[in-house]
Amino acid sequence: MQKAFSPVLAIIAALIVPGDLSAMKQNDTKFIEACQALEAKTDGLSESERLHQLFEMDWENRMLRSPESATYNGFAGQDDRWTDRSFEAIEFRRQEQDAIIAVLESINRSELHEVDRLSYDLFMREKLTDRESRKYQQELMPINQMGGVHQTAAEMFGIMSTDRKEDYENIIARLKALPDLISQTIMLMEKGLEQKITPPRVTMRDLPEQVLSQIAEEPSTAPMLEVFGEFPETVTEKQQTEIQNEAYTVYRSKALPSLKRLHTFLVSKYIPGCREEIGLSALPLGKEWYEYLCRYYTTTDLTPNQIHEIGLGEVKRIRAEMEEIIDSTGFKGDFGSFCEFLRTSDQFYFTEARDLVREYRDISKRADAQLVKLFGVLPRLPYGVIEIPDYGAKSQTTAYYQPGSHAARRPGYYFVNTYDLASRPKWEMEALSLHEAVPGHHLQISIARELTNLPRFRRNSWITAYGEGWGLYAEKLGEEMGFYEDPYSKFGQLTYEMWRAIRLVVDVGMHYKGWTREQAIEYFKENSSKSEHDIIVEIDRYIVWPGQALAYKIGELKIRELRAYAEKELGDTFDIRGFHDTILETGPIPLMVLEERIKDWVETRRQLQVK
Repeated sequence: MQKAFSPVLAIIAALIVPGDLSAMKQNDTKFIEACQALEAKTDGLSESERLHQLFEMDWENRMLRSPESATYNGFAGQDDRWTDRSFEAIEFRRQEQDAIIAVLESINRSELHEVDRLSYDLFMREKLTDRESRKYQQELMPINQMGGVHQTAAEMFGIMSTDRKEDYENIIARLKALPDLISQTIMLMEKGLEQKITPPRVTMRDLPEQVLSQIAEEPSTAPMLEVFGEFPETVTEKQQTEIQNEAYTVYRSKALPSLKRLHTFLVSKYIPGCREEIGLSALPLGKEWYEYLCRYYTTTDLTPNQIHEIGLGEVKRIRAEMEEIIDSTGFKGDFGSFCEFLRTSDQFYFTEARDLVREYRDISKRADAQLVKLFGVLPRLPYGVIEIPDYGAKSQTTAYYQPGSHAARRPGYYFVNTYDLASRPKWEMEALSLHEAVPGHHLQISIARELTNLPRFRRNSWITAYGEGWGLYAEKLGEEMGFYEDPYSKFGQLTYEMWRAIRLVVDVGMHYKGWTREQAIEYFKENSSKSEHDIIVEIDRYIVWPGQALAYKIGELKIRELRAYAEKELGDTFDIRGFHDTILETGPIPLMVLEERIKDWVETRRQLQVK
């Protein structure tokens, strides 16, 4: 049955033609006006239709306001721009978010069916959380050793499509606009200096070198211009020459001077002006800010002190298991001596980067073959294993995952760090691969993005406690997948679990309890066999990302608790594939919502037994 044409849809259609948001300017009020029209409750639309109209409007507006996200998601028409990071644009985007909240508040939630109610709740949570965060002014710290404008261009150009001449023109357009992006970033940093909202100075020590690694007097050697080194057959030789010449000219005249300006600003003004204190509590509203981040990242009401105590308990439990592994190897010596043995013995390290990468690929391929035993639904999107680029490797963690996109024709990538091979032990590789690739991040994220029955914001959202909790749970699944047969690899899995437990202790310690950086590093060393380089990089990561690292262990503990509950309640009828599919079939959700879903699944299974 065809629905009668709605006056509200007519207003929205006049204001925003679907797919035409790319024509809007950054300060265009059409989106706000469309939200106001949707809020007006004009007869003809059901509450569910209004909600889904809002979802679609918001998604297109997100892609307009964040062109980098559009590139990641394969959303066409935005590849020639950067996000506007001016103070005016930041304020305008907040006004748009307020308009969205007003529409949500006008929708009668009780009239929505179950799936839409969950989508409504998740969408509202996202918007209210963003609004709550404004008073902390996170935008005034736009750069640190983990990322920022100094890496943005190279990363974007590396994932952008290069199939046609027009694709290269988009890259050149972004290259031309890079000076404006850098200028806006510097303005944010200057404001941060005025407000005394900066990262700790000690974490910024490698930042100038990272920027220098993007600077090359000869454009052909510039990391961000690698895409202009070779072209597809669809681009003629004449076009290749023209494109390359223009890219090199733009780099010399625009990108290179702006990168040098950024480097000078960092060295001469910003880093010297950064704060000495490492804890978030040193900033305005710092303790309150950290309490907010604990709630935000864990999706629980746990306080920092409660999280700290959970961490201490987990460290004690895991340490006991590690001691049992040490005893099983026949090693003569204490825990510290065994950890030193693992850190220093040549048998645990590769001497060639290609051998390290090859082993990561072998582990990932072996994991692929085990998935069908544990999951009823698997993603269609493939993934690859590649090296972290040299320009960021020194300050990056051991590995990370970058999601792919069907729309952008890009696979997922498991990036592995080949910098300083003496800090990349073999015994950590299995646990790390299961976390970052499969059955961890690639599996979970790709399945979510293929859930076409859900709104796009749910398919593409990220809730850290859910996603990273799943990644850590995936490490534990290695025991059921035939991994950790070697006691050193099992110790490596426990090392990684310990690593996440230590986070609960040191993250809260530094940001809430006044711990020093040295105190956190020493606690990490005492309870882990990870290399000193890795430990320092990790501690500095926790310093600049307060609260984020708490989500891993809190999320994993909840998933394991729910599995134990389901196994106990269902006994022999417990279905591991059904349990995992139930976790993954909703896309990312808060832990409290996940608990409700698993308990509903258990009850449904129990009712089937009765019948």
